[in-house]
Amino acid sequence: MRLKQGFYQKDAVQAAKDLLGKVIVRKYNDKTIKVKIVETEAYCGAEDKASHAHNNKKTKRTAPMFKKGGHSYIYLIYGMYYCLNVVTAAENNPHAVLIRAVEPLKGLNYIKENRQIKSSKIENLTNGPGKLSQALKINKNLNGCNLIESDFLYIIDTETEEFEIENSPRINIDYAEEYKDKKWRFFIKNNKYISRS
Repeated sequence: MRLKQGFYQKDAVQAAKDLLGKVIVRKYNDKTIKVKIVETEAYCGAEDKASHAHNNKKTKRTAPMFKKGGHSYIYLIYGMYYCLNVVTAAENNPHAVLIRAVEPLKGLNYIKENRQIKSSKIENLTNGPGKLSQALKINKNLNGCNLIESDFLYIIDTETEEFEIENSPRINIDYAEEYKDKKWRFFIKNNKYISRS
């Protein structure tokens, strides 16, 4: 069942935990890919010094973060890799969850096609935010996408095996002063698709 508006109306820390085990559905050109979310990071609004929206900084780039929870926020890093985020919480309260790693469930052949690599390790296809965006054909055209209504990108809840959640500090945010130590990275314990253990 597709996640409804109510699911997204919570702070990013809670949403980052609740999104684990949920399934992203990506459709394009009559193709369907499904992947399970196995690793996330929470970015908690104006007070979070690691967030693009720190101090309520609203720009053309960060505008999707200020939408009501249930939209996508997609940005480019290193000038070449897109990162997929899920906006949460209320409108004008810019919380977002970075999807850091996913486990392929359906459409593995399309994932391999999109990644264009010859890796023998299947987990290397989607074990990082840039990799998974490549695998799912995520780009700026999907920035600000309404995940409740979109036919091309949305998240569903399905039955999944029980799992334990572990957490750690977020990755590559040394600039965030005291916020760099917040344990707001969450991942499924012992899942081989996480970006790092």
